[in-house]
Amino acid sequence: MSISCIIVDDEPIARDIIKDHLEKLPDFEIKDLCINAMEAYEALYTQQIDVMFLDIQMPRIAGTEFLRSLRNPPYVVFTTAYPQFAVEGFDLNSVDYLVKPITFDRFLQAAQKLRERMATRTVNLETDSERTFIFIKQNNKLIRVNFEEIVYVEAQRDFSMVHLANGTTMMMSMNIGMVETLLPQAIFLRIHRSYIVQLVKIKAITGNLAKTDLIDLPIGPNYREILLQKLNISY
Repeated sequence: MSISCIIVDDEPIARDIIKDHLEKLPDFEIKDLCINAMEAYEALYTQQIDVMFLDIQMPRIAGTEFLRSLRNPPYVVFTTAYPQFAVEGFDLNSVDYLVKPITFDRFLQAAQKLRERMATRTVNLETDSERTFIFIKQNNKLIRVNFEEIVYVEAQRDFSMVHLANGTTMMMSMNIGMVETLLPQAIFLRIHRSYIVQLVKIKAITGNLAKTDLIDLPIGPNYREILLQKLNISY
């Protein structure tokens, strides 16, 4: 069993140490090296990642804050120079907590914990299909929005605009990567860096456009293949 992982740390030396440790373990596969939370968002939602080695003290968004923002996070091993954050790390259900400098012997212990957790993992494929709605905060009030009402989500810098079938638009104060974690993958798909669409709302594919009743959405080149697979389209 191959365990896919990313390393998230703003310090080059720290990234290199973890990378070197992982390269000694044949069952671990490094998918990406990320220097901040935004790069990690991109890696998590364009690839299948099992494990994230996550630094706590990073610029702008701390590792613990980043983890809290994820709806369906991978397994996490925290890495930090500050042992006082250990309690908070384990409260977030991390697999392990490694204090820098991280020795290979200590890293092996964390790797074994990950193997054991992966071996006993059960995937409940019904989880996404059981959820049918999301709450969106509008004017200090939480509004229930059924998934079937959402046509597409549009990125607007650090915010996201949720466009509904009745023509209503609702703003969410989180970026599109964070919104993506709240939406069931069986129903919604990221088709562009700036757009998520509900698959059943796509009426046609014309060139690099996905046509809906509201708008024609661009299909990014990095997202086209998975979209065609989801729609069972072969060219």
